[in-house]
Amino acid sequence: MADDTSIGGTRGEFPVTRWSAVLAARSDNPDERRRAFDTLIAAYWKPVYKYIRMRWGKSNEDAKDATQEFFARVMEKDFLAGYDPAKARLRTFLRVCVDGFVANLDKAARRIKRGGEAQILSLDFETAEGELRQMDPPAPDRVDDFFEKEFVRSLFTMAVEQRRAECEARGKQTHFLLFEQYDLDDAGERPLTYEELARQHGIAVTDVTNYLAYARREFRRIALEKLAAMCGSEEEFRREARSILGMDKE
Repeated sequence: MADDTSIGGTRGEFPVTRWSAVLAARSDNPDERRRAFDTLIAAYWKPVYKYIRMRWGKSNEDAKDATQEFFARVMEKDFLAGYDPAKARLRTFLRVCVDGFVANLDKAARRIKRGGEAQILSLDFETAEGELRQMDPPAPDRVDDFFEKEFVRSLFTMAVEQRRAECEARGKQTHFLLFEQYDLDDAGERPLTYEELARQHGIAVTDVTNYLAYARREFRRIALEKLAAMCGSEEEFRREARSILGMDKE
């Protein structure tokens, strides 16, 4: 993303109400638990897979198996029952769980063969592996930071994709194109100026300003909603929002 943006905002508003996948994962309702685990897996499977590859030096296939098995056990063994948001962030808790899980895996390579009603998770490992090939390996003493950065990347990617879908559904493709061109510049090159964007899209410079402000505000809203689902308490959520999105104290 381009550096000279206000994408995270300087003082955003916290959602008044929020749904927590962490709490829902402990529900007696199986549908609610399934929704909760789907939400957590969507946000964390890539960070877990990449972390296993980088921290534990597992092969592509072994890391796939370990990731699948880890999340299957999270669902079946109620790992989250031991999570206390007052003691650690969820991503720290899960990273420690991953370390313990991988450390106890059988040394012999094995493929997961699950029976009964258990389902193998449908995860796009090829995309995750492709992303890894474009990265420099983290230093051995920075692998924990790598996991945390990958969680933020996953969170923002989900928010961007939801924003894209919402813009398409509402006929606001230009809003997203401007946001993509100006704020999501992965190439590291200087983004187009507002004047250049206005000429390119045949709109006024004031429209570029307004469209970008709207897109950033909606992106922040979506990111906060998704982040809220990953937190087990209001205090944890506020800490995470300040840390990840740079939101000021109220």
